[in-house]
Amino acid sequence: MKPKLEARGVSYSYHSMEGETPALSNISFTVMTGEFLAVVGPSGCGKSTLLSLLSGLLLPEEGMILIDGVPIRESGASIGYMLQRDHLFEWRTIYGNVSLGLEIQKKLDADAKAGLSEMLQTYGLSGFEAARPSELSGGMRQRAALIRTLALEPDLLLLDEPFSALDYQTRLTVCDDISSIIRSTGKTAILITHDLSEAISAADRILVLSSRPGTVKAAYPIHFEPQFDSPLKRRNAPEFPLYFNEVWEALQGE
Repeated sequence: MKPKLEARGVSYSYHSMEGETPALSNISFTVMTGEFLAVVGPSGCGKSTLLSLLSGLLLPEEGMILIDGVPIRESGASIGYMLQRDHLFEWRTIYGNVSLGLEIQKKLDADAKAGLSEMLQTYGLSGFEAARPSELSGGMRQRAALIRTLALEPDLLLLDEPFSALDYQTRLTVCDDISSIIRSTGKTAILITHDLSEAISAADRILVLSSRPGTVKAAYPIHFEPQFDSPLKRRNAPEFPLYFNEVWEALQGE
């Protein structure tokens, strides 16, 4: 089976008057269709730079990134990007926010509106269409941000620490909600996080990056028994501490 996404020998450096700062060096990995990959590593190892490259916002200085076997800039693939903040506009209602991308792309037709209504109902925001973002909890706002992203039917979903701005209890609940939503839609997703427990509980596989310049230090497939079918349940699985210790050990040298 052809990978949904493939990075081949990707390197990138930042340049300034003071000189060159290598961020990533010879990064290679694949992500299969429907796979949920988490990327962890020490601060400053280039995780966010990697997402910028995978989204096409930056171009690799060396190597290439392919989606469905085609270079990313030529693929025409739709890529969804969720950031640490929800970036909802207070001057728009929740419905106005979730429909914004469709409006911009002139795709807000009857079918799209029906799809939005269904997602609002499914993801617990029905009845809040006319509310303003400030009237919603942090978790509800993140679900609205996810609906806005999924409404555009992305081929690939990139998540840059989307739960880090939430308090711990809300973070656990929202991670559980959003991870379950992503799995139910069958989306291919890549999550950047500093939280090992979050990575292990949400992902199918974990990629560990080294210190800057980031390289792929290790990759760990994550498997849980079927009864542990959500991030919250996985945290109580007997395999969970074993995975945690294994990934933790890989990070200790960094």
